[in-house]
Amino acid sequence: MPSPALLAVSHGTSDAAGAADVHALVEAVRAAAPHLTVHEAFVDVQQPDVASALEAIDGPVVVVPLLLSSGFHVFHDLHGAVAHRSDAVVADPLGPDPRLAEVLMRRLPTARPTARPADSPGRVPETPVVLAVAGSRDERSAVDAEGMAEQFGALLGRPVHLGYLAAREPELGELLAEHPDAVVATYLLARGYFFDLAVRRAHGHPIALPLLDGGRPPAELTALVLERSRAAAAQLNRAHE
Repeated sequence: MPSPALLAVSHGTSDAAGAADVHALVEAVRAAAPHLTVHEAFVDVQQPDVASALEAIDGPVVVVPLLLSSGFHVFHDLHGAVAHRSDAVVADPLGPDPRLAEVLMRRLPTARPTARPADSPGRVPETPVVLAVAGSRDERSAVDAEGMAEQFGALLGRPVHLGYLAAREPELGELLAEHPDAVVATYLLARGYFFDLAVRRAHGHPIALPLLDGGRPPAELTALVLERSRAAAAQLNRAHE
């Protein structure tokens, strides 16, 4: 079987900055793996849609969700789109993964553990950290979000509270009312509807930019996309042995 193409599929957004950031990530993947043919598609808002993109690709293809957790888009939209093709496979979503925790840490410098002065007894209180996630009714998405909060908390050395923007509880604004000193990390790929909603519901709390923040795409994200692609390509090859 020839090497499969990589179809990177994101949610899609009408936010120009967010769309540019996601496209920059796809370009970074192209640059990091010049041997791969890399295509781009979207499950909503932008074009091409997944079905059209798949139809335009001849030969085997690995669909890599540029999505942070499992859920409806992964299992319904993407797996449904490849169900009729024996030469196509869907990779795992990007999260949860410890490398995403590293990026979240960099986006949230005020959440670093507070050093206790040598001459001060006891423990200095630490700023509460809330991880804002989009939310989904799909239980698999919730499990992934909880896993990401645990990994981020392990890196920070303190608990991380999950605040949802839709579909699940606790809702971000209500959770922040219980933690008036909290800072907010946004477990979102790029700017768009959910980031704007997070800013509104944060009500003045310090809030970090998404994983893609307008600068160079983090090397961790590029590496994750390629790692997910390689694992899925190996699965596809085994199926055709």
